[in-house]
Amino acid sequence: MSDFMMFSLVPLTVAVIIGMTCALLGNFLVLRRQSLIGDAISHVALPGIVVSFLLTGMLSSAAMMLGAGVSALITVAMIELIRRLGRVEISAAMGVTFTSLFAVGVLLLEWHQAGGVHLDVEHALYGNLESLIWFDGTGPAALFDPVALADLPPQLARVAWVGLLVVIFVAVFRRHLVLGSFDPDFAASVRAHPVLVDLLLVTMVAVAAIAAFEAVGSIIVIAMFICPAAAARLMTDRLVAQIAWSQLFAVISAVLGYLLAGHGPGWLGFDASVSAAGTIATLAGLILLLACLWGPRRHRTGVTASP
Repeated sequence: MSDFMMFSLVPLTVAVIIGMTCALLGNFLVLRRQSLIGDAISHVALPGIVVSFLLTGMLSSAAMMLGAGVSALITVAMIELIRRLGRVEISAAMGVTFTSLFAVGVLLLEWHQAGGVHLDVEHALYGNLESLIWFDGTGPAALFDPVALADLPPQLARVAWVGLLVVIFVAVFRRHLVLGSFDPDFAASVRAHPVLVDLLLVTMVAVAAIAAFEAVGSIIVIAMFICPAAAARLMTDRLVAQIAWSQLFAVISAVLGYLLAGHGPGWLGFDASVSAAGTIATLAGLILLLACLWGPRRHRTGVTASP
């Protein structure tokens, strides 16, 4: 029990919170056919984080999150600018924007690492979930010890606050999100402010991606946004049920993915472990594949779900 609490409780909890938070937002991205927004923002967080480090000279979580947030807002503006000036579809504008900015981030990261700056490329891309160790978590009593709780990795509180913020956002703007997802023109006619809600949704996606960056990297989080929500979309035509399915798939992916990353290779006779974030994302993709093959709604076309 002490080993579990020290080495696995916090990473597992962080993985579950990130998965559920991203899946909740992912439902509306999938319904709006905007799944690439999560992809774009997850990629462009990297150059914002690198630039914030170059400006401050230290690995401050607040500075890195601010840099990633500014980068995300710039990305949204660039996508809209390219779409309007170039008169291309939004998916093409997103593809051009996030690949270009992500490449800039990788180049900056590699260049300054070569110059002696210790920003790990591997952790920036794939995350470092396993490093979230609770050194004071020596037993169940630590859960009620204020001193031990104060030593919890700060990433846990960060993703928990963001998760709560996302839940509040969805609860407050539920009607607006539903109307904007199924009929934007009607939403505008009843003053549901679809443009403003779209901007708020993208902002929440950016906040969730940035909060998850340190734990699961800038690439793996993409699967958290898309796979559980897309799999849930193939299970039901009811939005409430779809959200419930997505949360279930996110929890299954996080828990089983984390356990398989640590113990799966040993069960196969290998004395090693693999990336927890990578395994979680892989399992989320497998769940989506199963839903594509056997989900009850796999043969439908178009967006037909109802609130």
